[in-house]
Amino acid sequence: MIQALFEAMRPYQWVKNLLVFAPLIFAQKLYDRPSQMGALVAFAAFCCVASGIYLLNDLMDLERDRRHPKKKNRPLPSGRLSPAVAGIAVFVLVGSGLGLAQWRGFLILPLVYFLINVAYSLKLKHLVILDAMCIAIGFLLRVYAGGVAIHVPVSSWLVLCTFFVALLLAFCKRRHELFVLGEEEASGHRKSLEHYSFAFLDQMIAPLGALTVMAYAAYTTSPAAVANFGPKRAHLLVWTVPFVVYGIFRYLFLVHMRSEGGDPTRLLLKDLPTLLNILGWMGTSLWIVYF
Repeated sequence: MIQALFEAMRPYQWVKNLLVFAPLIFAQKLYDRPSQMGALVAFAAFCCVASGIYLLNDLMDLERDRRHPKKKNRPLPSGRLSPAVAGIAVFVLVGSGLGLAQWRGFLILPLVYFLINVAYSLKLKHLVILDAMCIAIGFLLRVYAGGVAIHVPVSSWLVLCTFFVALLLAFCKRRHELFVLGEEEASGHRKSLEHYSFAFLDQMIAPLGALTVMAYAAYTTSPAAVANFGPKRAHLLVWTVPFVVYGIFRYLFLVHMRSEGGDPTRLLLKDLPTLLNILGWMGTSLWIVYF
C-alpha cells in the first residue's frame, strides 16, 4: 500500500518544482544560507501540494482512467491503492505544503496553484486552450514562489521563457493523447480533445518553440542581463543559447518523429541526449554567473 501511494504521488514529477530554484541561481544568491533555506522550503511545499493534486485528479478521474490504455495501470485505477487512503493523503499533503508556505510567507502562491488545479480537474481541463494555459500558469507560480521565498523580484524574461516552454509542453502532451487514443475516441477520455486536431496542435507547437528560443536569446543580450551580471558575464551568456536551441529541437523531434511527449518529465529524464544537454546548459550557466 505504501509503495502504491508513493507511486501515485508521482515523485518523478517533482523535477518540475526545481523551477523554484531559478530565482535563487539567477539572483546570484546560490551561496546565501537564508536564501537556500527559503528555496528548499518552496520546493518542499510545491512537492507536497503537487502530489496531493495528482492524487485528487486520480480520484476524480478514476472511472475514466480505467478505460485508458496506459492510465489504467496507475495505483488507483488498478486497485493497488484504495480511494480512502488516497483521500486522507490528499489532506495531509496539501495541508503540509500550505503550512510550509505559510511559515515562509508565500502561502498565496501554492494556494492559488491548488485552487487552479481543483478548477482544472472540475471544469477547466475540458475547455480547449484554457486547459493548456492552466498548466503553464502552474509553472509560473512555481517561479514566483521561488522569488518570494528568497525576497527577490522575478525577471520578466524568466516569466516569458517559462510561460512559452510550459505551453509548448502542454500542447505536446495533448498531441500525444490524440496519438494514443485516436482523434475519434479521444473526446471520450477528455472533452477538450474533441476540439483538438493534429493540424491545430502543430500550428500551436511550432511558434511556441520559436518564441521560447527567441525570448531566451533576447534575454541574453538584453540590458537587464547586463545590469544583473555585468557586461562581461552577460556577453558570455550568449553561449548558452545553443543548448536551448538544441533542447527545443530535440524535444520536437521526439514529439513528431517518435510520437512521444505524453509525459514530458519522464521523457526528459529518460532521453540521454536531452538530459546531457540540460546538464550542459546548467553547468555553463553556473560557470558564467558565478565563476
